[in-house]
Amino acid sequence: MASKKGGSKESKTKATSKLRSASPSSRYGLSETDLDQMGESTDSSGPRSATSSPAESEKGSEAQKCKTGPLDLVFIIDSSRSVRPFEFETMRKFMIDIIHAVDVGPEAARIGVVQYSSQVQNIFSLKSYTKKSDMVKAINEIIPLAQGTMTGLAIQYAMNVAFTVQEGARPKIPKVAVIVTDGRPQDRVAEVSTQARGMGIEIYAVGVQRADMNSLRAMASPPLEEHVFLVESFDLIQQFGKQFQDKLCGLDLCTEMDHGCQHICVSTPGSYHCECNPGYKLNEDGKTCSGMLVSHDNQDAKKVYVKQLLCSFAAIDLCAEGKHDCEQICISSPGSYSCRCRAGYQLNQDQKSCSMIDYCSFGNHSCEHECVTVLNGYFCRCHEGYVLQSDGKICQACRSANIDLVLVIDGSKSVRPQNFELVKQFVNQIVDSLDVSAHGTRIGLVQYSSRVRTEFPLNQYQTPEAIKNAVLKVEYMEKGTMTGLALKHMVENSFSEADGARPLGRNIPRIGLVFTDGRSQDDITEWAKKAKDAGITMYAVGVGKAVEEELRVIASDPVDKHFFYTTDFTAINQIADNLKLNICGEESQGEVEVKDPCACESLVEFQETTLSTLEQLSKKHILF
Repeated sequence: MASKKGGSKESKTKATSKLRSASPSSRYGLSETDLDQMGESTDSSGPRSATSSPAESEKGSEAQKCKTGPLDLVFIIDSSRSVRPFEFETMRKFMIDIIHAVDVGPEAARIGVVQYSSQVQNIFSLKSYTKKSDMVKAINEIIPLAQGTMTGLAIQYAMNVAFTVQEGARPKIPKVAVIVTDGRPQDRVAEVSTQARGMGIEIYAVGVQRADMNSLRAMASPPLEEHVFLVESFDLIQQFGKQFQDKLCGLDLCTEMDHGCQHICVSTPGSYHCECNPGYKLNEDGKTCSGMLVSHDNQDAKKVYVKQLLCSFAAIDLCAEGKHDCEQICISSPGSYSCRCRAGYQLNQDQKSCSMIDYCSFGNHSCEHECVTVLNGYFCRCHEGYVLQSDGKICQACRSANIDLVLVIDGSKSVRPQNFELVKQFVNQIVDSLDVSAHGTRIGLVQYSSRVRTEFPLNQYQTPEAIKNAVLKVEYMEKGTMTGLALKHMVENSFSEADGARPLGRNIPRIGLVFTDGRSQDDITEWAKKAKDAGITMYAVGVGKAVEEELRVIASDPVDKHFFYTTDFTAINQIADNLKLNICGEESQGEVEVKDPCACESLVEFQETTLSTLEQLSKKHILF
């Protein structure tokens, strides 16, 4: 679902060109040599320390500060467990150096910072601070979350919260998100990134060391060579930051925002000013124009005025006067005009109206099933009954095989009744994604608190409707959290043949999913290991006060694909969507018919297919 190509901006600055040359599309990477060569044209004073005093920071930044003009910039910083403490310090300095470089203020650049791991934390919003010293202080006080890597959740937060008017975002002002991450996301990022870009958020994806390039490409805005960067180490991220400053300072505000100039908008690095056509003068508001008046007693001035007036007739700004039929952008020329379209659109044959660029029509999207065009990109979608894989292109049938799935849900007192209802909805979401039948997928449900209760075994219900009805009737247990006891019950009872599990010799995948909201009151290590040793693929889903270390002990390898966490019960539906992807992956290991290519019927099928293909080619006059 990741965007491949997109329309470029109408104008490119020298700073932008410099940045592109340092990140060739064949590699999208920045090595130390690249950054050293790029650094020759930047300030040689080196990165500013994150611990410098506010006064020194403000004073020292004046020499490097560029006038960026109005801009809403949000940093989205990965603070997962894999980011070590000294590496996180370089990320602080990266943000602080950029803050020092731009013109910050209520009418200039507004800046927000968000950190994420398994949850999202707002450090400060776009409306929080107008002074750089306050921003630096807040950044230096960040305590890393040190959990998982839910990048998609962070992008969702930026789109739904950080870039809202309530948090300080301004209409018609460029919105820029800078995502810095060092790992592979544990959730899906392509679709939510497409939605964010469609809302006008320009996304830069900066990967460090272990970052996954495909994920960076899925997040970033087009063109990718200008928005995707892979830095070899955290030591180099500050040097990259200097080049990113050039990019911010190079925004063409005449094309990026509603400038309000009546006649002509002239871009300057990080700013703009208005000018008037010949025969007009700029009014005190700096935007509107009015005709010049000349005294009757000054003959020389009259000649000049007449000359200017004649020129003005040839240079009437038809765009400013609204005498054009351009659907989106009108570009003035002497006595005439031409039409252009915004990024992501193309001019139609009438040279006036615009249509959204159909990126799917280019034929290079590689989507296995369907390609869906959106503004500035596209994403892949699967037919009903299929699930999109992690590459964002390939589709896998959810109903092509069989599994034995046991869901073990926490019914302890801390869950609370209203949240337990959400847990039941979560279970039914998963049921909807699977092909339930006596010979297909079987599902069992276990609830636990201080004791364990089988709500229904694997062999009790044979239709999704029957299972969902049974789930809705489950009564909340309350009391304690004996997760270890629940795992023991699952291994010894739930996956027994007596409870409906099919014999191991049939090679039906056995999957256990544990859902919990808190720390276990007993040991989980022994029975988590025994479950995996018994061939059960374990998924661990945590919410609220669930302990990440325990979830990781429960989850199968690779842990990052079998462990999920969210802070809020209302967000577990997103986890359910991700689980569909992974559980369907497990399904494909089950009973699938494998045809022998040398068998008689297979040879007949191959022959018929070949003859049909040859016939179609002959009709198209490709073969004679």
